[in-house]
Amino acid sequence: MELGMNAGSSREALRRARDEAELLIASLTRDLNGVIDASLSSNADDEHDPEGATIAFERAQVASLLAGARRRLADLDAALERLDVGTYGTCERCGLPIPAERLAVRPSARTCVNCAS
Repeated sequence: MELGMNAGSSREALRRARDEAELLIASLTRDLNGVIDASLSSNADDEHDPEGATIAFERAQVASLLAGARRRLADLDAALERLDVGTYGTCERCGLPIPAERLAVRPSARTCVNCAS
């Protein structure tokens, strides 16, 4: 782990980010369910009705955001596992420490800046 980062503050930052991801997932799930419910009660034909295309686009957009939030949650869970086994803050490619600044911005980072670019 990068010098200057301690396991307690890292764990707290990861838990906070994880809590935020879970809240986002819950919100997006509600949004997606709302869009789906609205489309079920509508007689819009996605293929031929201009309004149907809007509903389909909105559904796809929310589904994509939800998938991204779920990936973020999985990345944060993986970071917590790395913290538990003592590899958190170490680049998976080169083995060098990941700078604390990078971990502060992206707590689930698996690589250092050089290897990420």
